[in-house]
Amino acid sequence: MRSRFAAPSARLALAAVAAVAVTATAAGTATATADSRSNTVRACATKDLSFKVSLKTQAGGYFLVTAKAKSGVTCYLEGVFPSASFGSSADTEVAPAEHAVSERVTLSGSTAAYAGINPKTTNNDFGKQFDFLHLSVAGDETNAVTLALPETATVDRPVATNWHADPADAVPFAN
Repeated sequence: MRSRFAAPSARLALAAVAAVAVTATAAGTATATADSRSNTVRACATKDLSFKVSLKTQAGGYFLVTAKAKSGVTCYLEGVFPSASFGSSADTEVAPAEHAVSERVTLSGSTAAYAGINPKTTNNDFGKQFDFLHLSVAGDETNAVTLALPETATVDRPVATNWHADPADAVPFAN
C-alpha cells in the first residue's frame, strides 16, 4: 500500500517545492502589479508644466499657448480648454471656443500641447488692453501662472480652444 503513496519525506519535499513556486508566482504578480501602477500617467497640474505664448496671425490673430512637461514629469492634459484670464474681472476670463471635449494629450520630454486664445471675438471698437495672461490647468486655478504677452492685447469676450497635440487644431475660429 505504501508504494502507491509517496513517502512522508517525499511529500514534504514536494510541498516545499510547491510553496516556493507559489511564492515566486505571487512575488512575480506583486511586482507586475506594482510596475503597472508606477507606469500610470497622472493628470497635469499647473506646476508640472512650462508655458510659452506666441502670436499667430491666422483667423484674425490669436495667441498660441504651448505647454510642455517639466523635466522628469509625465502627465496628461484633458481635452478641455485652459483656465485663463487677462485680468481679474469676470469679463476677461476665456470661454470655450469648442463645444466638445478633445482627446487627452500626454506630455513628457519634448511632446507639447497647444491651446489657442482669441482675446477679441467681437466686431466693435470696445475692449480693454492687457499685457499679461493668467493661465492654469482647468481645476488648478489657485496655482495660476502669469505670462507676458508678445504684444498688448485688446480683450473683449475672449475664447480658448481645448488642449490639442497638433497646433493646427488649436486655431480659435470666431463664430
